Amino acid sequence: MYFSAIISIIKTNVFKGDNVMGNELDEMTGPVNVEGRDVNVIEKQLTPKLTTGTKIFEIALWILIIPGLIFMYLKVKAKQYLQQLQQRIQANASTIDNYLEQRVVILSNVVGLVEKATKLDKETYENIAALRSGAKQLNLSDDERNITANNLDSAFRSVSVTVERYPDLKSMAVIADAMQQNSYLQKEITAARELYNDSVARWNSAIFEWPTKLIVAARAGYTTRIPFTASAEIKQRARETFF
Repeated sequence: MYFSAIISIIKTNVFKGDNVMGNELDEMTGPVNVEGRDVNVIEKQLTPKLTTGTKIFEIALWILIIPGLIFMYLKVKAKQYLQQLQQRIQANASTIDNYLEQRVVILSNVVGLVEKATKLDKETYENIAALRSGAKQLNLSDDERNITANNLDSAFRSVSVTVERYPDLKSMAVIADAMQQNSYLQKEITAARELYNDSVARWNSAIFEWPTKLIVAARAGYTTRIPFTASAEIKQRARETFF
């Protein structure tokens, strides 16, 4: 009861003076940007911080003893929630890594067949060699996972262009099957990325939820996480005419 009363007082002071008004953003009246705007993910991690007000709030609860004990229990629950959310992010990331590794294996098999019939660009071979090495790594960082995915897309495009130029290669059942498998894995990666980004969004929101989760996150040194992003090359190709 004491805890609820304190929260109520804080909310009353925070929102005091707010007036009922219409939508702050109204799509019917503008202003609007008729040229549109490209959206990019900001590569910046934010850190929750404890303010003086939050510290005073905690002290006030402990003065009343019972609210302090209740609040301590809520912080324990908040810590458990954040730890579970971290595990979910890790599991989603692992799923992406597994699909990426399968794509590397397929790419290596296709290149072995193509190599016998024609010549690929030297840069393509170098990228594939790097991917083979990277696929053996475990627990890729967010940046490494994103870079690996983009490099795979680039390498497969190079192989696909080469295969298109040689009808004999294109008609080979093994290569055709590998290309289908690659297409399937791309869709699975897209779905896995959505789950990963959803978990990251939950995390980024949770660590700033005042008071319990923010306090726990700030004292644990947690920061926001950067979601899976598309490369500039992919964005540019998405603007091109396909048909």
